[in-house]
Formats: sequence, structure tokens, C-alpha cells
Amino acid sequence: MKSDSRVLRMSGGPTPEAFQTLFELLEEPLALCDAALRLQAANPAFERFCGAHGITAESMMATVAEALAQTPSQGLEEGTSSDVEVELQGRRSVKVTVSRRGDTVAVRGQLEPGRLMVAERALLEQARTEGVLLDLSRSVAEATGEEELVAAVALGVKELFPGRTFCIRIVDARTGGLTSLYAEGRLKEGAHEPLVLKQSAVAKTHLAVSSLPEGRVVVAREVPLLFIGTTQSVSAPLVASGQLFGAVNMEYPEGLEADIVHDERVLLQLANQVAVAVRNAKLIDELTFVRKYLEDLLEKANALILVANRDKQVVVFNQALSALTGFTKEEVLGKDLLSFIPESEQLRVSSIIAAAMQGESANTFETRLRARGGEVRVAFATSTVLTPQGEVEGVIAIGQDITVLKELEKRIVHAEKLASIGQLAASVVHEINNPMTAVAAYSESLLMNARMRPDAPPADIEKLRKIQESSQRILRFTKDLVSYARPAKDKPEKIQLNAILDQAVGYCEHVVGQAKVSVRREYATDLPPISAVRANLAQVFVNLITNACHAMKPGGQVSLRTRREGQEVVAEVRDTGTGIDPKHLSRIFDPFFTTKEEGKGTGLGLSIVQGIVESHGGRITVDSTLGEGTAFTLRLPIPPQ
Repeated sequence: MKSDSRVLRMSGGPTPEAFQTLFELLEEPLALCDAALRLQAANPAFERFCGAHGITAESMMATVAEALAQTPSQGLEEGTSSDVEVELQGRRSVKVTVSRRGDTVAVRGQLEPGRLMVAERALLEQARTEGVLLDLSRSVAEATGEEELVAAVALGVKELFPGRTFCIRIVDARTGGLTSLYAEGRLKEGAHEPLVLKQSAVAKTHLAVSSLPEGRVVVAREVPLLFIGTTQSVSAPLVASGQLFGAVNMEYPEGLEADIVHDERVLLQLANQVAVAVRNAKLIDELTFVRKYLEDLLEKANALILVANRDKQVVVFNQALSALTGFTKEEVLGKDLLSFIPESEQLRVSSIIAAAMQGESANTFETRLRARGGEVRVAFATSTVLTPQGEVEGVIAIGQDITVLKELEKRIVHAEKLASIGQLAASVVHEINNPMTAVAAYSESLLMNARMRPDAPPADIEKLRKIQESSQRILRFTKDLVSYARPAKDKPEKIQLNAILDQAVGYCEHVVGQAKVSVRREYATDLPPISAVRANLAQVFVNLITNACHAMKPGGQVSLRTRREGQEVVAEVRDTGTGIDPKHLSRIFDPFFTTKEEGKGTGLGLSIVQGIVESHGGRITVDSTLGEGTAFTLRLPIPPQ
């Protein structure tokens, strides 16, 4: 018998027609019989063999049974294979090989020329079942997901049990929730849940009933029919490693002859194989999910994460690092880590990485990274990456961008210098005030005396008037300057917006004169008072007027307008300067953002302005056109009366 011969399965008693394909494939004589060796069917080769010896197939089988019974210490016992000499009415004898396993007969190997092969129907059943299960094991092993696995199992069930209706249900081992369902036939309404297991099948699989999810899985003496138009059923739970992964239910339509005992045995055999495959598939899915989840955590974490292997090649470069440096993953992965470190920093960083490779973690170290637009400053903490065997596989560095922090430190130092200068200026103002007060008082006295003298020259009176006016102006300015520099009180007061604008213009008089621009005022006369911290609001307009002067060429104009709109007062500071590039417009309120040259701006002015306005419950907007100018509009709420 050829080992790759196809075999057709029959339901009930076999017929020659049912095994026609098998018989045509076999070159050797083959007869099928029951356990008592009563002939059930014979292939054409067997018929020709018997005819050549002048005997019928029935007579041949009777002779084989008689010869087997007379063979010493041999019988058709389980696990045995017998070679029997059969005498055919004085003619030459022929050899017959009979094998049996349980209630089936198994025949293996090629038969010698002239040898007759005799087998039971169960032989073909067992061989075909083993072949299908072997193919099924390959299919489920190659399945890339639960859906493909269920499809492979469905094909196996169809081949093993043609004509049956069946249902394959896969569940979550922890919750018992249904994850996959395949039905060949018309299911009854709501038949797929809960999952009902047969008590005897559960006992065979050693499944602990107490571990089953309550309400999702039920154990009963009999499993109810799931399909419409069926009469009997067999089922098998999918159990592996003491966990339930689902069940296969198979039912028999009306009129289909059923071998319940045989089908249940084969179905349990299939279920054991499938359960292991389902468990493995779910474990792979879980591992894949966990790996993907961890990769997403690293990729999307709000921190700079970099991983290098033992060869210092970059293997992880997350989104935060890409956004900071401007380099894409394709430009970085697989490259030497030190190639992204400035040359002056490479020796120090290399020693830190080498120490990390030896298992020594670095709490925090600062360095610079190359970026597409220059360099950025970062602070990293390193840790060793180990293999499951405890060997060093690489190093992971987790850090943060400290470019802004370092810039802030520089600004703080600068602010401290300004504060020192401010204190010095306050002392200078105090020293100026004393003699200037005397100048103002004496000039006023001299001016009054001169006006009382009829013979006083008009030119001298005019000179005294200018001395008196200039001295008063200096005294007012020093008073306002000290008031502006003094820390603001948090408590707001009722103030007039127009007056604050005028005060700010006074502070900026020198800047306006130096820029050689003019100031135009268009104030509404009916503005109600607003609640504000005077010094803070003055600072807002000082910054805006100063920026406007810096943005204009000589001859430009700063326009200050106020008006009322509903329950808000509106102040507009407009210039005729160069305007703001649209690409910068969305960033002008960001801290440290400036388009001015190095040393001519801190990038904090507009950020402070926005913070002050918003702290007063207002809002500030900007409108700018390149080459035409910029307008800042402030809206402040009118307090309830």
C-alpha cells in the first residue's frame, strides 16, 4: 500500500462505491472487512486477484479467517500484525498480512508482489484521521492570528466529519468572553452564549470547574443543541494548561447516521491539539501587545529617550528627541551615538557610556546634542539594559531639554545685574533730587523777583522760566521712575486708562526721541475707570511703545487709541514699522522668543505683557502686515458699578 494514498471516509457501513477513489489509487489487492473478517468491500485489484485463482472474494475472506484461526499463538489481537499462508484448493499459496490496533486494523508498508492486503474499515478511519490531524497541526502552527487559526480548524472539522453542522467558539481564558465564533449551519437565537460544557468531557480534561468564569461558562450533564434541524450532538472543550480556551460543538442533521462514540473520541483528540494552538496564539498576541505597548510608551513618552547597543549604535530614538533635534529616525537609527555629540563633549560622554556598559548608572549629566539648526542642551540619566541572562546589552538614557532652563539662568543673571543697576539708579535719583529741588526752588524765587522788576530783561525772565520748568520736569521724571521701579502692590485700584497711557509715554520719552518718531493720541473721553495694578499696567504700555519705536525708521508714528466696546475698554498701540513675519506671529508671546539681534532683546517682554493683561481678566491680540506695521489690541473688563 502506498503511504501517500488518499482515503475516503464513509458514514455507517462501507460500500465499494464509497471507497472507489481509494481502490483506484491502490495497485495491491485490498479487501475491507469487519472485526470478524466478514467481507464489506473489495477493490478491483482484489477481484482480479481472486478471479485469477478461481475463487470468489467471499470465499477468499472465509479462507483467510480460517487460516488465521489455525495460526499458533497468533490471533487478531490488539497491537499485533500477522502474516498468514493461505492454501487455495491445491493451487499455490498466497500470503496475507493482517494488523490490528484496538478495534481497528492497521496495515503499513509496501506489499511484496502477489501478497494480499486485508484491512478493517476502521483502519482507513484511523489512517485518515491521523493524516487530517497532522495537516491540521501544520495549518494551526502557520496561522498568524486567531482568525486564521479558527479557519484552519474549521477546514479540519469539515474534512474529518463531512455532513455535520458544527460551531467553534474561542473565549478569553480569564473572563470567558467570546473572542471568535465560527458556525457551519444555522444557529439558534442566542445559542452561542453562555458556553455549555459536557460534564464528562470536563472530567476527561481535568478542568477545575471552580476556575471557570461564573455566568459565562456552564457545566451540565448534556449540552443543548445549538443548531436548527439537528437531532444529536457531541462536544469537546478546548483545554490547555488547565485553562479553558473555548469549545467545539458538532451536531447531526436529521437522517445522518451517527457513530457518536467514534466521533466524540476523534473530536476530543482534535480539541486537545487545537487548545494548545489557541493558547500559544493568545500568548503570542499578548506578548505582541505588551511589546507594542512598551514601544509606544518609549516612542510617545514626554521625555527624551535614547537607547544604544554595546557597539554604541542608536537603536531607540523617540519622538521627543526627533522633535528637539530635527532629525528623523531614518537619519539616526544604526548610527554611532557619539556622532550626534559635539567633538568637545565626546570624550566626557564616551567615558559615561563606557561606565554604563559596565553596569555603572549615571544619575544626571549634562551635555549638548547636535541639532539640525545648531545645538541643544540636554540632561540625561543613564541605566544599563540587561539580557534575560543578566548580560549587558546596551544603555538607555532618559533626559530632558534644558536649553530653555540654561537660557533662563542667563536671563536671571542678567536680571540680577539690572536689579543692581536699578538700586544704583535709585541712589543716583536720590542724589539728584536734593540739588534739583534746590535748583527748582531758587529758580522759582528768582523768576518771581524778576517778574516783579520792571527793568528786568525779558531774555533773563525766559531763561529763568526754562530753568524752573526743566527742573520740575526732572523732579517729576525721577519721582515716576522710582515709583515704576518699586515692587508693585498686588491690590488693584480704580484708574483711568488714558492716564496710564500718558504716564507710559512719559517713561518712553527718551526712547521716542532717540528713534525720531512721533506719538499720536486718539483717546475716548467717556471711558469708565478700570480696576488694575497701576505699575503693572504701565509696564504693559511701556513695553509696547518701546517695541513700536524699535520697529520703525525715523519719521514713523506710534498711534495710541482708546475706546469702549460693551463691557470692555479697548486700547490699541499701532506703529508704522516693518511688521512681523507671519511665520513668527504665532510665537511672539512665547518666552525667550525674539527676532532682535543678540544682546538687544531678552524675548521676555511680550510674554510678560500677556501675563499681566490676562491677570487683569483681559486679553491681547496682534495684527501685523509686513512692510506696513503692527497693532496690539488690549481688551480689559469694566468692573461692575
